[in-house]
Formats: sequence, C-alpha cells, structure tokens
Amino acid sequence: MAREELTRLTGNGNGECGQGDCPNVYRTASGSFVVQGDLSDAFTPPSGEGLVEIPESVLKEAVRALGW
Repeated sequence: MAREELTRLTGNGNGECGQGDCPNVYRTASGSFVVQGDLSDAFTPPSGEGLVEIPESVLKEAVRALGW
C-alpha cells in the first residue's frame, strides 16, 4: 500500500510536527489505521508485527480529525 492511498489524520500543519514527517496516524480505505512513530522495544511482538511509540497529542489530534 502506498502512502498516497492513506488519509493522513495528523501532522497537517497543527501540533508538534507541522507538516513534517514525524509521528502520524493514517486511515486506510478499509477503515483501519496505520501508525507512524519511533520504534519501541517495550516487548517483543508476535512475528509480522511491530511496535511504535507516538505522543498522546498525536493520538488526540487523530481523534479530533475523525470527529469522535
């Protein structure tokens, strides 16, 4: 899936990163989410999965963008 196929919910000029390429939340066409953030080693996830860490403010921005 290409980034252009995702709807960017965060980092659109508001918040910590402005339009920079830092922690962000995206929505897919099927309604699931893709999260971009710093790699985390909090625990070892199952095979095929990964852990990322994002600031609380990024998650709040995503929720506002969805109107929740």
